[in-house]
Amino acid sequence: MSQHTPSPSTDDHVVTKQQWKWSALAGMASYLDAGSIVAIGTGYTLFQTKMGITNTMVGILSAIGPNALGCAIGAVFGGWLGDKLGRKFIYQYDLMLYAAGILCLTLAVNWPMLLVGTFIVGVAVGIDVPTSLALVGELAPAKARGKLLGLTQVAWSLGPVIVLLLGTALSGLGLLGIRIIFFHLFLVAVITWALRRGLTESVRWKEAAQKTPESRRQIRSLFSGSHLKALVWTTTIYLFWNLAAGTAGNFNPYIISTLIGEEPTTTTEVVTDATPATPAAHPEASPSSPTSTDEVSSKEAYKQAVGTGLSSLNFIIAMIVTITVFMKYSDRSFRTRKTLWAIGAIMQTVGYGIFLVLPFNIPTVVANIALFACGCALAGEAFYKVFSQELFPTILRGTAQGFTFGVARAILAAWSIFVPMLTALDIRWVAGLLTLFLAISGIVGFFGMPDTSGKSLEQIEAERA
Repeated sequence: MSQHTPSPSTDDHVVTKQQWKWSALAGMASYLDAGSIVAIGTGYTLFQTKMGITNTMVGILSAIGPNALGCAIGAVFGGWLGDKLGRKFIYQYDLMLYAAGILCLTLAVNWPMLLVGTFIVGVAVGIDVPTSLALVGELAPAKARGKLLGLTQVAWSLGPVIVLLLGTALSGLGLLGIRIIFFHLFLVAVITWALRRGLTESVRWKEAAQKTPESRRQIRSLFSGSHLKALVWTTTIYLFWNLAAGTAGNFNPYIISTLIGEEPTTTTEVVTDATPATPAAHPEASPSSPTSTDEVSSKEAYKQAVGTGLSSLNFIIAMIVTITVFMKYSDRSFRTRKTLWAIGAIMQTVGYGIFLVLPFNIPTVVANIALFACGCALAGEAFYKVFSQELFPTILRGTAQGFTFGVARAILAAWSIFVPMLTALDIRWVAGLLTLFLAISGIVGFFGMPDTSGKSLEQIEAERA
């Protein structure tokens, strides 16, 4: 493998083979991020029935993991360290931390192991993502930045697709199936770490580090002038969008399998299964009763298959739209960007709004998944990634994105604690709030969008200075 980081192409439209390769390796942070979120979410129902964890414990797992607080902590410190010490410094260690956390989850037999593993994975993901995205933004040609950052979003969708398809195929294996899914992420992390060993350092970061006085590297400079405006805007669009995306990614298998995953003839058992199952609370599910144990296992497999199978559609559709629409058109012009954003914002807002007027059943869930998946590919994390690279100077790029990423995931942590309880109360509470959140992100994103399309990072930085 080549031992240098490629510089942006002299032709601002052309992406070299090496740039694609480095972007793919950097984008694996998104694969591991989203893959771990969905893998943990896929296991919630089984964690409840096999390990006796409660709805509150499910909320805590979601709140401290890669979807929320753990990631927030890692992002804030990882982004800052990436700017201070370089992109390579982060790559040398973070995926080994991720591998340790995911291995802990693979071998987990109780609540403390789930708690520790989930938190470690969250911190490791948070450390990696801002630096990975900064590297992609810094090596991309001016008029192909959206294309290469879109590739990382394809990886973000691919991770959950693989996890959910594995979850569907292995649903009959119970907890063993979940362990296999976790182990697959462990192998991907180790292989990616090995392939990244050839990475040296971002050319743009090295030049910026040499030229930028220490006074201009201070974090406080992000909280004034044009930097503050950009920070508030990117935080707002990502925060409110991520509340919906985080809920969908982490809780869709759980919500679907809990609310519509049973055969229609088992009305009484639906209520029972929606409650955390422990031997004390549910003697009928005790191992001492072989007949009822077999019935529960069959039902769990059915629920698991329905939840993971339907949830995988979200990421498959998002991946297709990202490749065919976002990567193709996001670099064309400012007007094109606003058009894509408007279409996406409307689709995903309607996607959750339909739960307020239609019954919660499989056709409605499929419609929600299709609308949200298309919408989030055009007015979601992909554009947030692009603007997070364009609106901040190189020496503060990781810090800025780590901050916005961290704030969004920290607030998602608090929200995640209440999702299982709100779902048990009435799914329309969750749907109504997510509809509001997506509307806020869409409106703020559309009217506050800056004109940075097709410009080099140096040109944008000079204009904003």
